[in-house]
Amino acid sequence: MENREDLKTLKELHKGAIMGMNSISYVEEKVGDKEFKNELSSQYNQYSDILTRIIDSYNHIGEVPENTNIKDKMQTWVGIQLNTIKDQSNSKLSEMLIQGTTMGIIEGCKLKNNNHNLNNNVETILNDFITMQENSVDKLKCYL
Repeated sequence: MENREDLKTLKELHKGAIMGMNSISYVEEKVGDKEFKNELSSQYNQYSDILTRIIDSYNHIGEVPENTNIKDKMQTWVGIQLNTIKDQSNSKLSEMLIQGTTMGIIEGCKLKNNNHNLNNNVETILNDFITMQENSVDKLKCYL
């Protein structure tokens, strides 16, 4: 599993999972609706499960994932704060999460289409990550 495609894919998956978890954490603070909050908690846990699998894959090959860039984390937080100054409705929050998740789906599909020699484990994580995000978008649509 020590090929470049695996490491590149794991790096991007790690970045995407962390970004998804951070975004949900920042948005969840603004949610008053219990049902919506429960959905976000469920999605956070799904990202966390994927992240655990990613880290396990890194450990298996003797690598360590890079730390999350503090600049990216701050940009996400600031973006959410600015976009919710006037509107913290479920619709607005869901829309923001759908947009971010859709970007994650696009990146996941690019990884899948451009890396044809992935280890089965990494390929499975990638496919599960894409599917999880697609399901998340579907669930978030009902809050628009």
